[in-house]
Amino acid sequence: MTASILIVDDDSAVRDSIKEFLSIIGYTTYSAESAEAALAFLKNRSVDVIITDIIMDGMDGLEMTRVIKESYDTDIIVITGFTGNYSYEEAIKKGADDFIFKPVRFEELLLRLKRVLRERTLSHDRMQMLEKLQELAITDDLTRLFNSRHFYSQLENEIHRYNRYQRPLSLLMIDVDFFKELNDTCGHQAGDQILNKIAQLIVSCLRTEDTAYRYGGEEFTVILPETTCDAALSVAERINQVVHDEVFAAASYRKLSVSIGVTQFSPGETISEFIRRADRAMYMAKEAGRNRTELLLP
Repeated sequence: MTASILIVDDDSAVRDSIKEFLSIIGYTTYSAESAEAALAFLKNRSVDVIITDIIMDGMDGLEMTRVIKESYDTDIIVITGFTGNYSYEEAIKKGADDFIFKPVRFEELLLRLKRVLRERTLSHDRMQMLEKLQELAITDDLTRLFNSRHFYSQLENEIHRYNRYQRPLSLLMIDVDFFKELNDTCGHQAGDQILNKIAQLIVSCLRTEDTAYRYGGEEFTVILPETTCDAALSVAERINQVVHDEVFAAASYRKLSVSIGVTQFSPGETISEFIRRADRAMYMAKEAGRNRTELLLP
């Protein structure tokens, strides 16, 4: 994709010559006659690089650079003919990515622009790679749900939010009934397909603010912010129903089901106590015959 460049200079001859040169090379170019005009432009359109003079009427180029760097993902090259008033260090402190002097030589400008764009691309690539690694660190490989590591982190955050706002917080613990038998009968590949489908069914029953996690093996858990135990029971029963109604291709010879424990957070308790109670409720559902939901409160 062609890089986009905004040229900011109150000298129309300089502004137009740089714009024409970069346009001929193939860049998408825009121009503004002042810092104020450039800031107004950026409210409606983003650019990759800004090339700006320092000395301009009104806001100068360095102050504009500082303002832009606080709010926009844009690289900036500053140019000036006043070598005594501004230093390279001052420009860099304001956020400039490069600094050149007038009269501008097009060959030098192009080299600096290409360097800034190359470093910009590398920086974005690194950020995307880090984001991907962070996502992988909190995602279950099989189901693509969040994993148990992220579950503990998010539950802690939700409890902090509960302590601040005193809004109800509920938790579901879900276990696939007779999963070991299914795995032994149908094979591990079929078992994986079943877990993946159940994960999708769980998510289909949730609101956008709810989050589902693969807790481990055939167990899942769901955090329900701002949800009372009665509302959480309704969610759990809906999950029970959609799983029971689903025809699983990997085990079409039998109906599958889940057992679900439901609990609501109680002021002053620890995360471990909260999770253990949800887990006990889930085992109560199993002991009561499976394919059911049980509520356990403090």
